[in-house]
Amino acid sequence: MTRVYITIDTEYSSGLVNGTGDADRADNFARSIKGETASGAFGIAHKLAMFARYGIRASFFVDPMPALVWGTAAIEDIVGPILDAGQDVQLHCHTEWLSHARPGGPLARVGTGRCLYDFDCDAQTEILEFARDTLVAAGAPRPVAFRAGNYGANDDTLRALARLGLAYDTSHCPALGDGASRISLGPDARDPVHHCGVTEVPVGTIGTHGGGQRHAQITALTLAEMTAAIRHAQANGRTCFTLVTHSFELVNRRSRRENPIVRRRFDGLCRAIRMMPGVRSACYRDHPPAAEARKPAPPLPANPIRTGLRYAEQLVSNGLYGAT
Repeated sequence: MTRVYITIDTEYSSGLVNGTGDADRADNFARSIKGETASGAFGIAHKLAMFARYGIRASFFVDPMPALVWGTAAIEDIVGPILDAGQDVQLHCHTEWLSHARPGGPLARVGTGRCLYDFDCDAQTEILEFARDTLVAAGAPRPVAFRAGNYGANDDTLRALARLGLAYDTSHCPALGDGASRISLGPDARDPVHHCGVTEVPVGTIGTHGGGQRHAQITALTLAEMTAAIRHAQANGRTCFTLVTHSFELVNRRSRRENPIVRRRFDGLCRAIRMMPGVRSACYRDHPPAAEARKPAPPLPANPIRTGLRYAEQLVSNGLYGAT
C-alpha cells in the first residue's frame, strides 16, 4: 500500500498586507483562504468539499504567524472549518510576518528574516514554540508535523522541532536547489528518513530530461504527471508520496480570478486517488509516514509526451490566468 499525502500550505499572504484593521484581514482572508472569485470560491472550502466527495484524507499545514498582526481569531477562522470537516491540521510557519508584527510583540527579540534558516537554533525554537502554541490556542490539536514557509528550513529547524516534540518535518524538497530548503539531505533523499531528531518526509518529485527533478506541486505538474508519479511510486514499493498545494492555488489572488486549469488538476487528482489500486490517501494525524531504511527508488522517469503537454498547459494557464 502506498499512502498519498496531500498537504495544503494554508496561509494568509504577507505580500498582501495593507494594514492591521479588520477590513484588511477580511480582504486577505477572501483572497488567500476562501479563494473568492466572480465565479465562486475555490479556497479551502472547495478543497474540503472535494475531499469529502471522494473520501480523501489530507493535512492542512496552517500558518499561525498572522496572529502577530490580527490576533488568534484570524487563525481560528481557518482552523475551525478544517476540523469541522474532519481533516487534519498541522503546523506551518512563514517568518515574513515578523516584519509586520506590532512593536513589542511576543517575538520582538528574535528580529526578522524571510526564512527560518535565517535564525539560529534558539531563535527558531522560540518562533516555532509561539507558532505551535498559537495554533493550539486557535483550536487545533497539538501538532506533530511541520513544514517551513518557502521550504526554508535547515538542520537547526529539525533540532528545534525535536525540542518541541514535533516528530515529523516535510520541508525537504529534493527537486529544488538553492533558495529552498537547506536541510543537509541531497536530491536522492526521496523517502522518509530519520534526520536530526525527527522523521523527514520529502516532497514528491518526478524526473526531468537531463537528470533533474521537478517537485510534485499542483501548479508544477499536470494531472497526468501526478497520477503517473503515484502509480510509479506504488509499483516500486514506496510506502508514501507527498503532494503540495496551497489554500489559494486554484485562483489568482491579486486578480481574484479562478484558474480552471489548475482546479481541474486538483479535482481530477482527488477522483484518481480514490480509484487507484494499492493507493490510499492519508494524513499525519491518523497514519504518519514511517522512516525507511532502503535504497531510494528512482523518481518517475521523464517522458517527452507528458513533458510537452505540461509545457503547453502551463503556457495557457500562466498566459490566461497568471501566477497564484
